[in-house]
Amino acid sequence: MADLAPSTLIPLDQVDPALVEDLLDVAFGPDRHGRTAYAIRQGTECLPALSFAVLDDAARLVGTIQAWPIALTDPHGRAHPLIMVGPVAIMPERQGQGFGRALMAAQAAAIDPAAPLPQVLIGDAPYYSRFGFVEAPRGWMCPGPWDPARLLIRGATQAVLPQTGMLGPWSG
Repeated sequence: MADLAPSTLIPLDQVDPALVEDLLDVAFGPDRHGRTAYAIRQGTECLPALSFAVLDDAARLVGTIQAWPIALTDPHGRAHPLIMVGPVAIMPERQGQGFGRALMAAQAAAIDPAAPLPQVLIGDAPYYSRFGFVEAPRGWMCPGPWDPARLLIRGATQAVLPQTGMLGPWSG
């Protein structure tokens, strides 16, 4: 793992949005907008207090993490607010150097401990389990194709959430 000392962690809203889009295209491909995660958070704005970027020692954008307000709507129509984590994107040539861990740690530290909302993501369980993510209930649905084993959740209050429902944007 590379030494992260020469890198700089900053709020994502301090980065040119075009640079963020370029990084996301490199990391996930230009067709990424068709993914289910985009449908879940459609129409919402990224949460600036929980979204970060990491720059290398030459001030180049190396990685980003974003957070979004979403909800699980139960069968009775009640919306249970959640935070959707992602995308977590690292330049391919810089992966494995600890930038993803640093971004995940920064986001976790920024969550208000007095009002923690469970966090949800669609991702690789072996990677995200090190950050406390576990498989979400199999009764949760998404507006598009997804692998239930990749729908993950973390947070102390997850036990009070319904076992069935649809994920989608939350307007609060």
